[in-house]
Amino acid sequence: MIITLDDKDRILLDQLQGNARLTSSELGKQIDLSTSGVQKRLRKLEENGVVEKYATIINRKRLGYDLLVFVQVTLAGHMPELVAAFDTAMQEMPEILECHRVTGNADYLLKIVVRDHEHLDHFLMQRLLPLPSIDRVSSNLVLKAVKETTNIGLVEAENNNHQ
Repeated sequence: MIITLDDKDRILLDQLQGNARLTSSELGKQIDLSTSGVQKRLRKLEENGVVEKYATIINRKRLGYDLLVFVQVTLAGHMPELVAAFDTAMQEMPEILECHRVTGNADYLLKIVVRDHEHLDHFLMQRLLPLPSIDRVSSNLVLKAVKETTNIGLVEAENNNHQ
């Protein structure tokens, strides 16, 4: 079910996407609502599944995870048990940040983070490629991230819809 947001909800969500540590009081000042009014809106957004969780974004490079890699995976077949086994295996590999079933030349697109080329080689050769459901793998190392965000531009999108 699609949830309809009013302007205050959009601004509230936009602010929280930028800084989830803002207090209800600080948020209220930005959208002209009381602290309890903000809390009530947040509870409703959480109950409706609009806000799934609050998270911390870690600078991976500061922790030594220098390589970001996109891996295209083609399965050996599309039988339900093969797909289910692959999906389950993806959940068990901490290097995988995201795993998406996609259209096109590959069946899946993985976003992985590793420390270095040696770590990447180990991940591919010892963890990913031995999976019996895999037919083919292609890797792309990210040279430069041109844009990285987790924010959905709710305020900008709404403004563009009215032009």
